[in-house]
Amino acid sequence: MTSDQHRHLVGVPATFLPALRQTLHNALGDQGAQVLQEAGFACGDAAYEAFREWLLDKTGVTQPEDLDAAFLGETLSDFFAQSGWGTLAIEPLGAAALALDAADWVENVRNPSEPESEPVCHFTTGLLAAVLGRIAGSVVAVMEVEPRTQDRTVCRFLVGSPETLQIVFDGMTEGSDYQSLLTATHAG
Repeated sequence: MTSDQHRHLVGVPATFLPALRQTLHNALGDQGAQVLQEAGFACGDAAYEAFREWLLDKTGVTQPEDLDAAFLGETLSDFFAQSGWGTLAIEPLGAAALALDAADWVENVRNPSEPESEPVCHFTTGLLAAVLGRIAGSVVAVMEVEPRTQDRTVCRFLVGSPETLQIVFDGMTEGSDYQSLLTATHAG
């Protein structure tokens, strides 16, 4: 990392995020997740700037939005891996959303008291929404739809418009799966 990037990012132990998540949950209950998401979003501009500087240094591309879309997934994955977060794989899910799969994502470490089926990457969803929104030039939402479990080696995030992801969230709350909701949303 260059000295310029150090003004944007700081390293903390990987145990920081699960410890912070547990502390916020103890103090605020379920609202702790919202606080982490908002904090992640608030950090998005700094993360975007660090990505922009890293991208210029590594590829010569001056703005992330100028990067060829075919290389976005690999480039973002390299940046986040080198920043200590983990790797991402991007997969389009039709025209309505992108899936981001994270096999080794640092925030996806659970505290013993956290149910395996519940999302835990709250900071990440806010951070990625801000960074990807800057790259896209529009507001995007990010939602963790498949947490990593003992049987599932990756966690999956969805990226899409806030309206689309609200439909997905509402439908998942009622027991539908996100893939059929995305198909229905795009067909409608």
